[in-house]
Amino acid sequence: MKEKEKNIGSDFDDFLVEETIKDEVEATAIKRVITFQLQQEMKKKHITKTIMAKKMHTSRSAVDRLFDPENDSLTLVTLNKAAHVLGKKIKVQLV
Repeated sequence: MKEKEKNIGSDFDDFLVEETIKDEVEATAIKRVITFQLQQEMKKKHITKTIMAKKMHTSRSAVDRLFDPENDSLTLVTLNKAAHVLGKKIKVQLV
């Protein structure tokens, strides 16, 4: 079978499964979407990272870690604190 024919009909999800990275990629994508939404709310409400840190009762470096796409140690507690500061809630749904 030619290489070109082998890939006909396959999709990106299949590729991620084959590479055994699907869960990691999906988790990173979810984190990026949520942190993007948090950043948009911060801009809308004119809240800096320094102010965010004070209101979350944490350090500025902790807020930087929150928005670091490479940091995978983010907890739901931290996301919830950040959302609460912005008058929002985090909704997690098992589908």
